[in-house]
Amino acid sequence: MSDKYIKNIEFSTVLPLADQVNYQPGQIVSKTLAQNKALSLTLFAFDKDEEISTHESDGDAMVIALDGKGKITIDGEDFILNAGETIIMPSRKPHAVYAVEKFKMFLVVVFPPEK
Repeated sequence: MSDKYIKNIEFSTVLPLADQVNYQPGQIVSKTLAQNKALSLTLFAFDKDEEISTHESDGDAMVIALDGKGKITIDGEDFILNAGETIIMPSRKPHAVYAVEKFKMFLVVVFPPEK
């Protein structure tokens, strides 16, 4: 078994995080860096006007904008997120992501401990 818990990215190398996922016309591209019962780390690249529709998660989700501009909707309230900004989408609250323009984000989801 590997002792590496993060995947799909070079180790011991300085990398621009936004460059680790590429835009594709008319698509949302995702790259999972880590996923387990406690944590999920995913990079996303949204073409303009692409979206992830309203849904809920059992974990708190932190969106870190890496490039462009996105609209984050949390429990019916809209927030504009620009490169370098972050927002937390609380667990069990409906949320959605819409690319106002091409938009790259790093999504960190922290799940509750198992009982």
